[in-house]
This record gives sequence, structure tokens and C-alpha cells, in this order.
Amino acid sequence: MLATVITTAACATVAAPAVGLLGRRALVRSASARRLRITGSHGIDEQYFATIGGLDQWLHIRGDDRANPVIVELHGGPGSSNSILAGVSRDWESYVTLVRWDMRGTGKTLRRSGPDGQGKLSFERLVQDAVEVVEHVRERLGVQQVILLGCSFGSAIAMRIARTHPHLVSAYIGTDQKIFDGGRDTTDYYAALDRLAQAGKQKELAAVREMGPDQRSWSAEQFSHFSRFASATDPHTFAAMKSVVMKSLWYSPLHSLREIVTFFKSFMVSAVVLPDTAAFDDWADGTRFDVPFFIIQGACDLVNTPARARAYFDDVQAPVKAFTLIEDAGHFAIYKRPEVFLDLLQTRILPTLPATR
Repeated sequence: MLATVITTAACATVAAPAVGLLGRRALVRSASARRLRITGSHGIDEQYFATIGGLDQWLHIRGDDRANPVIVELHGGPGSSNSILAGVSRDWESYVTLVRWDMRGTGKTLRRSGPDGQGKLSFERLVQDAVEVVEHVRERLGVQQVILLGCSFGSAIAMRIARTHPHLVSAYIGTDQKIFDGGRDTTDYYAALDRLAQAGKQKELAAVREMGPDQRSWSAEQFSHFSRFASATDPHTFAAMKSVVMKSLWYSPLHSLREIVTFFKSFMVSAVVLPDTAAFDDWADGTRFDVPFFIIQGACDLVNTPARARAYFDDVQAPVKAFTLIEDAGHFAIYKRPEVFLDLLQTRILPTLPATR
């Protein structure tokens, strides 16, 4: 949903003199590759394609010690691969084994088979794929359960798995948490209208007004437009796009220039799953979780607001639960402040885990 605003941020990020730009990219990528090396005899660094849902899908498993707890991360978007953020999360890998997956329609999975080879793209298909990924990781790493880390749109998928498959999950972590309420709360829509009006964006303002507040009638294109308008008027999110997302993409040692193009194409391919989610209601689906339940939200997030995430959290029943705001952060909060997430991981989340091997 953030495709266009990410593109805008990309232009701002790479709008430097062309001379030397690729040379600097090569130097920084080389330094990043050295920092990402896992050299210990107990470590793991594997990237490969596994057959998930009948489709070759890309996985990357990294960690300094195979004996550490395992986190399976579900990225947002849909279509926004987190594999570009390997450098940002490097310090986490001293304490957990981190599994990243490019979902159907995204990143290296999309590049492998092309847009026409992704099969049926739907929310339910992504949920089924995610369960298969967890099962695959359990078998490959020899663990009974994994921590699920759901990011933005991926948190909607991860939360459903944590609720319905607790035997697979040792803890749930939602960040930039996406909460569906069946369309009852339209404050985000009207807040975006206000920000567009204050910014003098008359064309965008007219487009959002024409869409109306009922997302159940929006097309995939309208969802993308609204996300672009809402994100572009959110200063914290736009800043994180430039300083974290685009910088990581441009300098990622795991991604070629052609794969940067695929990164942007992923949003367009994956947008088709959005209209089906408009009528979802997380309260109706259930607020009971049989696993520790954690939400970590940017205090200034205007894309997935902390108020809505908090409203759902307050109704959650779980053996352990905690809600944390990262101050002076919007969307992408734990990647903007990875050291804060690492502290929470060490002090609040990992101590709740049972033995998982």
C-alpha cells in the first residue's frame, strides 16, 4: 500500500549527482556484506527457495547461534519485502535466529516465477503460505515453536496464525500493527482529509473525498492511492522511508539493481489482495490468544495508528501481554529504532518463552 510514497522517497534519496553514485553504492555494499558475515561455527546464514503452496518462495535464515529462539518475520505492504533490512537488524541475530520470507507476489519470490506465475493472490492464500513457512522452519531448524513477528500488513496475517495455531507459536509480536474493525472507525480517513487540506493538496483531497469513507467499496487502486496520500502527509513515516527503507534498499548487498526494480513492482502485483480485507473484523474473529502477546507501535504512526492498536490490545486475553510505544517514531518504528526493539526483545519478550527445541 506504500508503493507510491516509497517511490517518492526513493527519488529524494538517490537524487544525488550521478557521477560516483554507483561507485559509492559498491563501496557501501561491500562494507555491509562484511558486517553481515556470520563466521561462528554455531551460526547459520542460508538463503534458498522452498516449495510453499506449490510455488518456489524465497527464505533467508540468519543467526549467530542455532540454539537461539527463532523469529519468523512476516513483512508488510503487501509486497514490501523486509529482506532489504538485513543490515538494520544485524544486532538482533546475536539473540535470535531471524527468518525472512518474500511472500507470494513479492521480491525474490516474484522475480523467480514472474507476475503470471504467482498463482492465486489472496489474503487467505498468504495465510496458508505463512503456516506452511512456519511448519517448514520448524522442521528445518528442529524447533517446536517460533516467535511470529508481524509487520504492518504482515501483522494481520501473523495475528491470525497466533490465534488459530498456538501450537506453532511461542509468542506473537505485532509492530506497525494493522487492526481491522469492519469499517466502523473512519477516523483515519477523515484525519487524512484534514492533513491533505492543511497541505493544500487539492487534487489529492478531491480524490479521497470521491472515494468516501467506506473502504468496503474501494478498489485495489483506491487502496493504493489512499495509502500514498496518508503516508506522504505523515512526516515520521516519510522520513523513515528515506532514512531506513530506501537507504537499505539502495545499499543492500543481497539485492542487485534489477531486484530494486522488482521491489517496486511487488506492490503493484500484490495490491489485489487489499479489497478482500476491508470487511475484516478482528474483534469478531476473537481477542483470546493462548500465547504471549506483544504490540510495539510508533507513537506518531499515522498509517496504522497506535490508538486503534491499543483499543484492540485492551480487549486481548493472553497469558502475558504488553503494549509499548516507541516515542518520536511513526511507521517502521522498530527499524527506525532497532536498538529499542532489541532491548524489548531481551528484557520483556524472550524471558516469557518456554523451551522450544
